[in-house]
Amino acid sequence: MASAPFRPFETTFSRDVALTVLRAATDGADDGELFLERRRSEALVFDDGRLRSASYDASEGFGLRAVRGEVTGYGHSTEMSEAALRRASETARLAVGEGGGTWADGPVRTNQKLYTDDDPIDGVSFPVKIDTLREIDAFARDLDARVMQVSATLAASLQEVEILRPDGSAVRDVRPMTRVNVSVIVEENGRRETGTAGGGGRIGLDGLIAPGDWQAKVREALRIALVNLGAEAAPAGVMDVVLGPGWPGILLHEAVGHGLEGDFNRKGASAFAGLMGQQVAAKGVTVLDDGTIPDRRGSISVDDEGTPSARNVLIEDGILVGYMQDRQNARLMGVAPTGNGRRQSYAHAPMPRMTNTYMLGGDATPESLVSDLKDGIYAVGFGGGQVDITNGKFVFSCTEAYRVRNGKVGAPVKGATLIGDGSTAMRQIRGLANDMALDPGMGNCGKQGQWVPVGVGQPTVLIGGLTVGGSAA
Repeated sequence: MASAPFRPFETTFSRDVALTVLRAATDGADDGELFLERRRSEALVFDDGRLRSASYDASEGFGLRAVRGEVTGYGHSTEMSEAALRRASETARLAVGEGGGTWADGPVRTNQKLYTDDDPIDGVSFPVKIDTLREIDAFARDLDARVMQVSATLAASLQEVEILRPDGSAVRDVRPMTRVNVSVIVEENGRRETGTAGGGGRIGLDGLIAPGDWQAKVREALRIALVNLGAEAAPAGVMDVVLGPGWPGILLHEAVGHGLEGDFNRKGASAFAGLMGQQVAAKGVTVLDDGTIPDRRGSISVDDEGTPSARNVLIEDGILVGYMQDRQNARLMGVAPTGNGRRQSYAHAPMPRMTNTYMLGGDATPESLVSDLKDGIYAVGFGGGQVDITNGKFVFSCTEAYRVRNGKVGAPVKGATLIGDGSTAMRQIRGLANDMALDPGMGNCGKQGQWVPVGVGQPTVLIGGLTVGGSAA
């Protein structure tokens, strides 16, 4: 049975009481709101022919925020009661002090709705989910006798939020999320390799459990694993690199995107601080953060402060033209909020965060960019990485990459890492293909201990002079 909609002002404390307490907490402040949330999530993991785990989690609570200048007061609770609300108000009020703030205008209203509000958990029965995972396991094993182990995960969640502001305005958003992941291990001549594929978005589970969808994921995971069975040790040295479309945009997200978030730039901690209006990338490079793409993992109809999401241009033809902003940093920097105020849950205060961050395509063909490589790497899959926001320096490991000599794609390589810094890499882009793609819907972004779902994307990109770490002599 589907759960009743989240209506906290009908089931817990009255809206009038909440508004009175919120106004008292933010009197003399610059900004603030009451953020109420209910979240339910389910995850099923099928591993090596059996259901290994099935988890279900439900939580609800509120966070009350008061902002004065650079100071934020925040109180939150899982206890949805008037008493808890008043205690949180006292905590948030500490940031306001004697007051004297200038109240900021509230977010503009919007009717945009970028995804369904259907419940993805209750929309498909538990037995059907189990049967789907069992079919994934059997299908993968039937595809190739070298498959030794299969792991499949099916996850769904529903987040319901309501945001009340001291002026009495309120906004509600219902955010579904679903995902299917498949991992296979293959073995040949005593060597084992792994391949992983998956994705989803703010959609129901119906599409993801359709055989045509999950079979494609299984085939992709198997393809990657088999490619790596024949991989050679990666070379080392400074060389040109071609990055594939879609998920390799994670490098753009980490090495450049975080550096374009407003808080880092206001505090001077970003490699891009103070460079507004200057050339920060090669001509032709345009980077956007767009939370308005329907059904995408990183999309939000409104952010967690109630500001409508937007299509924000960050770098245009190589020129830095914008940062991603929440309300507090936008006000302190004298610009408008961009719909990027996000938080992990009611227990966290919002901050500037990415949504779907991607680079626009160019006029070249992917084949022409690869053919331009005299001696380099063609990287089409990425795993983990590390980035220093202050200088943009990054280290990323490749999960699928190939050696290229004289424009010819050769053997796959294993153990390749890409090393560089975002600012230099952006300036050394020498070609953009016409195949821009978004990732399949599998990104999570961490910042200051908070995790939010995001999307990335890019076309095939040729970058000159990256350091490749490998073990080949």
